[in-house]
Amino acid sequence: MDDAITIHNRADFGLWAIEAAKQIDGEQRFDLAKAARDGTEGELRDAGNALGQAITNAPLGVYDGLLDSAEDE
Repeated sequence: MDDAITIHNRADFGLWAIEAAKQIDGEQRFDLAKAARDGTEGELRDAGNALGQAITNAPLGVYDGLLDSAEDE
């Protein structure tokens, strides 16, 4: 998700959100599944929290980019 994209409308944002979700799922899936299968309750909680944080960080990164763009104008 390091590539810059331009969002002009809701459809663009929706497509970005789908791609972001795919990337987050790909990055976090193994850790969460492993913790669920073999880990302790604490490890499972940590893996779930990491997934939740990744989901939270994605739209906040877009928002931060919007703020940076507004400051440049």
